[in-house]
Amino acid sequence: MSSVVSRIPAADSQTALAHFQALLQFETDCWDVHHAISNKRQDFVLLDVRGDEAYRKGHIAGSISLPYTRLNEQNLAAYPADTLFVVYCAGPHCNATEKAAIKLASLQRPVKKMIGGVTGWIDEGFTLETDADA
Repeated sequence: MSSVVSRIPAADSQTALAHFQALLQFETDCWDVHHAISNKRQDFVLLDVRGDEAYRKGHIAGSISLPYTRLNEQNLAAYPADTLFVVYCAGPHCNATEKAAIKLASLQRPVKKMIGGVTGWIDEGFTLETDADA
C-alpha cells in the first residue's frame, strides 16, 4: 500500500536534476541574500515589493521599497539594463514577488525571487528595520 507521497512516482534523476537546477535561475533564499549583504558581496538590488505601509513597519536593511504596482521603465531608469533585481514580499502566502517578477521580466530585467520573504527572513533569525531605525 503506497502513501499519498509516493503514489505519484518521483521524476527520473535527469528530469529532477534539470528541474532543481532551473529553480536556482529563478529563486534565491534568505540565507544567501543575508550572506551576500553581510559579506559586502551584494551584486543585486533588493526590492521590497510590498506596499508602503508594510515597508515602514519592517523591511530588510538596504532594501529599496518599490511596490510591484509601481514597477515600470521610469522607476527603473536609474539602474543599468543588466542589474539583477531580487524581489521579496511578506512570505509564502503572498504572490507580490511573482507579480513583480513578471513585470521585471516583461521589462527585460534580470530578476530572482527571494523565497520566504519577510517571514523566511525572520525565521532565519535575521532582523528587520523600520523607518524609525534608518
